[in-house]
Amino acid sequence: MAVRRYSIGTQTFEKLITENRVYVDKTELIYNLVQYHYIFLSRPRRFGKSLLCSTLKSYFEGRKDLFKGLAMEKLETEWVEYPVIHLDFSGDKSGNYEIMNETIGDMLKQYETKYNVPSPQNPLAYNLRLRNIVEAAYEKTGKQVVIIIDEYDALMLNVIDNDEKQNQVRTTMNNLFSPIKGLDPKLRFVFITGITKFSQMSIFSALNNLNDISLDPEYEGLCG
Repeated sequence: MAVRRYSIGTQTFEKLITENRVYVDKTELIYNLVQYHYIFLSRPRRFGKSLLCSTLKSYFEGRKDLFKGLAMEKLETEWVEYPVIHLDFSGDKSGNYEIMNETIGDMLKQYETKYNVPSPQNPLAYNLRLRNIVEAAYEKTGKQVVIIIDEYDALMLNVIDNDEKQNQVRTTMNNLFSPIKGLDPKLRFVFITGITKFSQMSIFSALNNLNDISLDPEYEGLCG
């Protein structure tokens, strides 16, 4: 019998499963979660948010092979493969505005390449770039699109002690997220994680059907 080892710091569901690491099955909770449309979850750093995002990505990509022996294998019967846009802001700790723009630009460029979206005249027009990516993915696959945003507030927290930079970053992030509400018919699921909930962010005022499950007892064991 193969020895199953505990994993420290692994944030990728596929790696956890394929390397036969110990995984505490959260997939029944995930199955219940994906019946909703827009979800926000707040948890501290190092609390398993990134692993959860990775698990959701694998599920929506139809990776049935990774869920063998887990609750999801019995609960899910269709295993539809959706196009997934996964934006992870947790890696940029610089607090530098130029590096932040490079981070966002590189993430969007990855999906522009994947879905053959022309390079924009203005690379900082993040709202247009995200909208074009979603529309292209929808047209190319014929499926609604899934958006997973990990630690949406990481870049703002990097400059929390500087009001000028904070406003600059918030404006940029509001611009990036602004198309989401208008893309509603083309979106299957939107999942957003963060450490805190910034009331000034347009994403929370625009998405009036956003379900905040941060304090929901049903999902208290979803991470960690």
